[in-house]
Amino acid sequence: MTAFSTWLTESVALLNWAPPWLVSLALITLAVLVALAAHGVVVKVVRRGLSRRDAFWQTLIARTRRPTRLALIVAALGPAVSAAPLTGGQADAARHLLLVLFILLLGMMAMTALDIAAALYLRGFKVDVEDNLLARKHITQVRILRRAVAILLGLVTVALALMTVPGVRQWGVSLLAAGGAASVIVGLALQPLLTNLIAGIQIAVTQPIRIDDAVIVEKEWGNVEEISATYVVVRLWDWRRMVVPLSYFIQTPFQNWTRESAALIGTAMLYVDPAAPVDRLRARLEEIAKASPLWDGKVVNLAVTDLTAEVMEVRCLVSARNAGRTFDLRCEVREKMMAFLRDELPEAFPRRRLALASGQA
Repeated sequence: MTAFSTWLTESVALLNWAPPWLVSLALITLAVLVALAAHGVVVKVVRRGLSRRDAFWQTLIARTRRPTRLALIVAALGPAVSAAPLTGGQADAARHLLLVLFILLLGMMAMTALDIAAALYLRGFKVDVEDNLLARKHITQVRILRRAVAILLGLVTVALALMTVPGVRQWGVSLLAAGGAASVIVGLALQPLLTNLIAGIQIAVTQPIRIDDAVIVEKEWGNVEEISATYVVVRLWDWRRMVVPLSYFIQTPFQNWTRESAALIGTAMLYVDPAAPVDRLRARLEEIAKASPLWDGKVVNLAVTDLTAEVMEVRCLVSARNAGRTFDLRCEVREKMMAFLRDELPEAFPRRRLALASGQA
């Protein structure tokens, strides 16, 4: 860049006969043309040096072609402005503007590199398979950490840009150093954001929830649909969306049905007369489970869990490969067990209900 500045200075000496505005325009045009030519040469050389397996760098070069071109133009305009016949104030303003643009372009390229790295890492994980626990684990970690790093990159970019402005330089220093009165004010104002940001990093590391986990939050059942930098969207069973702060899952107890495995055991409760034949009920439950395509072939069990003078509580357990299939299997078991009682064991219904029915008849 020093050689380039010297060359521009020599070019200005050859244009002493021209008016200042024409010299400035010529230098700016020349700097832009040199930057465009240099960018084209550099891109071709770098692409030839990369192999086809370097997916990250190939994608990065393709997606940052415009920002890098603009960055080279900005870098070339710096010496051009210094060599141009401008007043001191005009040159300072132009150099400051170019510096801010260069910082913003670097931040933009860093964001693009972050997105590419996250996308390439997640390319090998699929959630549309039966056993997607590992995929959901990595997807959750990468999405949360990507958002956290993106926020930090944004703060650093803005801080560096602010540090170039004398009037608000302290704000930029405060954002970077987290010190001084400005940082206290910013910290208090952004306390909810920072709390959820830290909670997001905790969730990414410890993973109490993951994308597509089946959870019960605020007595509502649903699946984790989205985990952002500050909140979680839970898609409820009836397609409503519950939006919950990230800090909720760190500070409040909740149920996660798919924490270690997608497979679940479902429960269907029956209330029958104490004299009901438990063996026949157990045999019928096994028949229902074996005939159902929802059953995973692992758990089927019927047990008496409570007994009073008027009713016997019977618990039916069946297992399935995921939460959705478990819910449907529970409903199927209830329906078919009740049909079995109605058609073959009507005397197994609680006697009080039968007495009321007889009285109404």
